Amino acid sequence: MSLKIWLKAQQETVDAALDQILPSEDTRPATIHQAMRYSMFAGGKRLRPILCLAAAEACSGEEESALFPACAVEVMHTYSLVHDDLPSMDDDDLRRGRPTSHVVYGEGIAVLTGDALLTEAFTIIAQTPSTESYNARDYVLELSETGGSKKLIGGQVLDLEGEGKELNQEQLVHIHEAKTAALLCSSLRLGGMSANCTAEQLQALTDFGYNLGLAFQVIDDILDVTQTTEQLGKTAGKDESVDKSTYPAILGLEESKAEATRLTTLALDALKPLGEKAARLEQIARHMLEREF
Repeated sequence: MSLKIWLKAQQETVDAALDQILPSEDTRPATIHQAMRYSMFAGGKRLRPILCLAAAEACSGEEESALFPACAVEVMHTYSLVHDDLPSMDDDDLRRGRPTSHVVYGEGIAVLTGDALLTEAFTIIAQTPSTESYNARDYVLELSETGGSKKLIGGQVLDLEGEGKELNQEQLVHIHEAKTAALLCSSLRLGGMSANCTAEQLQALTDFGYNLGLAFQVIDDILDVTQTTEQLGKTAGKDESVDKSTYPAILGLEESKAEATRLTTLALDALKPLGEKAARLEQIARHMLEREF
């Protein structure tokens, strides 16, 4: 099966699982559940849950067990987007090609939508089946540490504080280690944990995820200045308009491309202990380096 067809099939699997897990639109109070589903089913690529499923596969796990953490990381990711887009944060009116949550439902409901999605993520992750080495406590700790003040939220704080300032590359990396790479890395780790991975396998997934996450952000920064709003599904040139430091701004466009290639190479090298079963992860990494949106 080609990567394109496989990615589409995995996306559909994740969407079907999310549809079953999340409260229906007519669950009272209907407004919040409609808003949650509006953001969840806005056409995202489902990269993080797909990485979770691929990591489970690389560790000889079952897709059914990995679906709970896969859905949990996507729900947490979507919460972060809803909040990031708020007027008090990144103030964006477009996400995944559609008006953002606060534009459609108002700022108050958007805040509560993010809160509800974050809470729902832990309801979902706690249902992941236990293995010989990992249980609900391990899964919840992994996700909560990733979403907390030292990582995901902390990265957003640093991002806000960095607006209008000339940051160096080390400071920029620190932001994106927390804001972008942490959840992407955790997606892989949770997939491996659901498959009862060994310590060596978990370390390989961690190293892969860290470098892949940073590469993803470098590429995202490049696309922000080279692609259109229509291609991206979000406002192009947004970082420059709010005076954010980015990889192209600090390194230049060509050096940024070289950095993305370097980080991807490090990510691919990290997969070697996993052998042939990591083929899909390798394909995804190469695909991400070449993506145009």
